[in-house]
Amino acid sequence: MKEFIFFLLVAANVLWGQNHPSKKMILHKTDELIRIDGKIEYAWSQADSSTDFVQFSPFHGKTPSVKTTVRLLATDDALFCLFVCQQKKEDIQRLTGVLDNFTGDAVSLMLDTFGNRRTAYKFAVSASGVRSDCLLLDDARDRDYNWDGIWFAQSKIYDWGYVVEIKIPFKSIQFTRGLDEWGLDFDRWVSSEKEDIYWCIYEENEGQRISKFGRLVFDNFKITTKSAHLEIYPVGITKVSYLSQKNYEVNPDFGLDVLFNPSEKINFQLTANPDFAQIEADPYEFNISRYESYFAERRPFFIEGNEIFKAAGRQRHSGFYRPLELFYSRRIGKKLPDGSEVPLLFGAKASGRIAPYEYGAFLALTGEAEYESDGEKQTEERAAFGSVRLKRQILNNSSVGLLIVNKSTSHENNGVIDVDGAFRGASWQLAYQLARSYKNNSGDFAASAGFTRLSKRWLALMRTRYVGENFDVDGVGFVPWRGTGELIAITGPRWYFPEGDISSILFYGGGILNYEKVDAFTDRGGLLGFNMQFRSNWGGEMTFVIANSKDENIRYQFYQANANSWFNISPDWFANFYVNFSKTYNFSRDYLAFYASGGGFFRWNVIEQLQVGTSVNFFVEGNKDNEIEEVTFNSRPFLSLTPVNNLNVRLYFDNVGFRSTKRFEQTIFGLLFSYNFSPKSWIYLAINEIRDCSNEYDSLGQLLPTQLHVVDRAGVLKIKYLYYF
Repeated sequence: MKEFIFFLLVAANVLWGQNHPSKKMILHKTDELIRIDGKIEYAWSQADSSTDFVQFSPFHGKTPSVKTTVRLLATDDALFCLFVCQQKKEDIQRLTGVLDNFTGDAVSLMLDTFGNRRTAYKFAVSASGVRSDCLLLDDARDRDYNWDGIWFAQSKIYDWGYVVEIKIPFKSIQFTRGLDEWGLDFDRWVSSEKEDIYWCIYEENEGQRISKFGRLVFDNFKITTKSAHLEIYPVGITKVSYLSQKNYEVNPDFGLDVLFNPSEKINFQLTANPDFAQIEADPYEFNISRYESYFAERRPFFIEGNEIFKAAGRQRHSGFYRPLELFYSRRIGKKLPDGSEVPLLFGAKASGRIAPYEYGAFLALTGEAEYESDGEKQTEERAAFGSVRLKRQILNNSSVGLLIVNKSTSHENNGVIDVDGAFRGASWQLAYQLARSYKNNSGDFAASAGFTRLSKRWLALMRTRYVGENFDVDGVGFVPWRGTGELIAITGPRWYFPEGDISSILFYGGGILNYEKVDAFTDRGGLLGFNMQFRSNWGGEMTFVIANSKDENIRYQFYQANANSWFNISPDWFANFYVNFSKTYNFSRDYLAFYASGGGFFRWNVIEQLQVGTSVNFFVEGNKDNEIEEVTFNSRPFLSLTPVNNLNVRLYFDNVGFRSTKRFEQTIFGLLFSYNFSPKSWIYLAINEIRDCSNEYDSLGQLLPTQLHVVDRAGVLKIKYLYYF
């Protein structure tokens, strides 16, 4: 029996263990003052340093074309980092930008302060001094750019290159107390060479992994500063709404946001009289399926810190598997059929870590709202929304979690209980999810799972999903596919080339099963695909699908062909495009026909302070006679001016037109002024105007000629200031 137990322990170590990181830096403590100004001071001579970087791309494993030196120091209350980046001055791309939104040459510092080899902070700074930060999640498979920390950085450009200095107060980040080392890595993007270099070495097929970070070893000292601070944000808001002609309604208001971190193990976020207004309108969505469209959350209160409520398994570089979204915050304060919104009265969140656990809780209260639908008056009841989340790390780099989400009104309880998790190795992941919904006394089950293995020579992907017919989470989540099941499996060879113009080639094929109870049929099909990426930073992919299908009692041969490509071959512009052609059932028109779509996106850095670009999409619907029924066109051109860092003016137009009318049927004009004048302190001015060709009447009630006219116009001025204790 002892021998058997010993065998299991050895097998588990082989299966779950990771290579022990070999790179190491020593963190020395200093009492000297370090100014964050991009100048190299004498104090930095006390710091440990490293120049041992290696290319991840375009030539994996090769020596970088430029030299990078990094140094780290600590004081009683902060960590300091210095990057010295050698490069020809004329080759440095130094564009202005705002927090979490910049392009050009940049460096990054990454810290696993929890010691779990699964989660890390990333602090990035461009050559022009623009900051970006995020959380690396699930061994760097996913990222959360909604996290914003309080830290400081400055850059300075010299004839021989540029320097970046970073200061991170210990109290502004969470960490596991008592550790004598943290996980560590550095990154640098060299725009002129399209070169991505890291301090740590990663496999090309895997990408970055926190489990393979190097070590930052504390030199005979412990961090004594408590990760405790208080952030208070008074928020002043003024809304101007269009009523008719020259009539407007002005509504000044005031709100208060509070973020309190009593320790490194927990933080609280409260908001009183919140403004949850969305700054920018949703992009146009064209949908011919039988299911509702999904729109991403854009309201700051809901997206900040929401990673704790996500089910395990998301991967940033692959949208192949997405777990069921059981907490869909756009159900809270939602838009009603007449365009009005449900008022939000109060919101609160709490989250934290007590190794090996992570936990979170959420509460929001909404008020009663009256609205009109199909000419009848309706009432949206007052409601309380709540969620509780608990996750535990297991087997070094894997996790298991519990999620409960609930909406309560005077007449109904609607919610879900979910168990999810993921088993992970460096090159593979198996994610799973099992959920039970409830709506008063009824409910049903749903489940999903996804497997990915990305070896050096072979790719294998599988995902499956089952949603019971009575699985109803419409009040809290986004799972519209009731009474369905799905299974997709893909595999194929992949080649990496260390030299030459082509960096990788992938062929893949697989099978598809898709069951919908409403049709009492299981679609069966197969797919083939081809992907090629070039070392000059562009690539393309083609996919072909064929299946025996049934919709609305019509059996038919479904087929689809897709092609897409992306181009990032110049530091000054970026572009991508796609085309799609299929034979499928059009649920918006209720018949079987061909369907085609295409489009792309283009962005150009005109000068260091100005970007212009546009997205363009077209949708072609066929009819039963195999002729074109309608062509819908949508474009969203924009202009983004950033005269200095952290101050931006953005203009955009969203246009929708139809071939049948030979005109634009709707246009949305948007202007957004934003100024990040201090850490986590902003001034916003947003103006949105919607015009369409709906019926318009004069003062006598007579119908006017059809033309674009204003149906809504609104402006919001919002000032948010951080008091930091």
